[in-house]
Amino acid sequence: MRFFLGFLILLALAVTSCSTPSDAPQQFIQVNIVADGGTRQVRATVGSTVQEVLSAAGVEIGTLDRVEPALPTSLTGDSQVEVVRVEEEYQVEQVVLPFEHRVLRNESLPEGESRLMQPGVNGLQEVTYRKVFENGQEVSRHPVKTVIITEAIPEIVMIGSQLPFAPFEVGGRLAYLAGGYAWLIEGDTGNRRPVITTGDLDGRVFSLSPDAEWLLFTRRAPAEKATEYINSLWAARLPSNPALEVELVDLNVQNVIHFADWRPGSTYTIAYSTVEPRTSAPGWQANNDLRLLSLNSSGQVKELEPLLDTNMGGKYGWWGTTFAWSPDGQQIAYARPDSVGLVNMETGAVEPRLDIIPYQTRSDWAWVPGICWTPDSKVLYTVDHLPSTGVTSPEESPVFDLSAVPLEAGPNLHIVSQSGMFTYPLASPVQVDESGESASLVAYLQAIFPSQSDTSRYELYIMDRDGSNRSLLFPTQGAPGLEPQIGWGVWSPGTLEESGSYALGIVYQDNLWIVDISGGITRQVTGDGLVVRVDWK
Repeated sequence: MRFFLGFLILLALAVTSCSTPSDAPQQFIQVNIVADGGTRQVRATVGSTVQEVLSAAGVEIGTLDRVEPALPTSLTGDSQVEVVRVEEEYQVEQVVLPFEHRVLRNESLPEGESRLMQPGVNGLQEVTYRKVFENGQEVSRHPVKTVIITEAIPEIVMIGSQLPFAPFEVGGRLAYLAGGYAWLIEGDTGNRRPVITTGDLDGRVFSLSPDAEWLLFTRRAPAEKATEYINSLWAARLPSNPALEVELVDLNVQNVIHFADWRPGSTYTIAYSTVEPRTSAPGWQANNDLRLLSLNSSGQVKELEPLLDTNMGGKYGWWGTTFAWSPDGQQIAYARPDSVGLVNMETGAVEPRLDIIPYQTRSDWAWVPGICWTPDSKVLYTVDHLPSTGVTSPEESPVFDLSAVPLEAGPNLHIVSQSGMFTYPLASPVQVDESGESASLVAYLQAIFPSQSDTSRYELYIMDRDGSNRSLLFPTQGAPGLEPQIGWGVWSPGTLEESGSYALGIVYQDNLWIVDISGGITRQVTGDGLVVRVDWK
């Protein structure tokens, strides 16, 4: 019995020993590694990652190298891993920038005659390329940086065209902007020459210095920079000798839309206002600031303390504020959609003198009234927006009056009713009347259809400074009216030799005209239909 019991125990132990599983044999896979121009085979356990397999095989991976399959991939069967060696290289090449060929038509040259005004010179730029190699073979080459070493200088050939208008004497210097070029007339209208031939003047600013030695202007941004800024502010010294080269000075100011001008009575002090570019209409957000810089006789630029820091600019301030120096250079006026007044040059505050009902354009532009000073710096002429019956909101009223704003004493006066929103008054220099007293005139644009003055054409009127003796000056009866625009005209700096009277230089039908105020004698100066701005000092 004991023997039988022992036998059963031994049998149970044997059965138990036979039923205990042993360690399962480890499974392996074959991996082909294709790298560095060859193929090697390695054994790896099932589930190993590509990274583990490569590490075990001693294959290092660079930061740019590409591995297929990706490094974290787990391998569950026989596989192939490909390592692509990726390298990059930067290469700098110099590339010639060919110069442009430009043609200027000049009515002061005989028809058919040509003259090389400026020889063309190729420019030079450095282009940095990023080259990518895979397993030693170049697969891509892309430019990553471009630096212009030397700007190309365009070749400019002036070609004469028949002068359809007889030349006549003018005093001072008369500058005009046509087709992106600045021209200068001296002596008589037949003596004209291009002074800025870059072809990129945008007309936002175009102003001769008080001594007519410098021209202030804006240049639109080149196409490759158009997303970075809108334009830039420049000055040009205009030599009296046409044989001498015009000196261009970059004032290092960008995005000037509404205002930049010389301070009267100073040695080349310039005030300007800026905007910030935007992709949405109208293309900017106004800063409504007012900043100063000085330019010395050698062309050096110095930034001065600002008069106004960036501000909201009142209602519709996103559009912007414009400014105007007083003739004595001691004050500066501002105009914005909701008011006209003065800038306190000591405190940097705006002081409204005329509150205006803002005009609701229901569009992506805002109306800003034109402003000008009387020659004694005591009165501002501007445009007031008045309420009217029959409209839902005063902001939609079509009523605009030419008004005078005395700055020392007296109430504001509406001197011309229903003149239109784009009146843009211009006060003349001081004139001596028949009695020997000093006086001045005011030129202004009168809407032909005042109730639709936003789309109407205009006529040129003159009047005495108190609004009396209003008379139509230009154009003649039945001729098309003027297209109103900022910078539409300018008074002559003195009387014309031929008539002994003052005159206005105006832009009419995209040409330059001289209108003598004595009897309204008019003479057309240009015929190319490209003129957009004019100044006369």
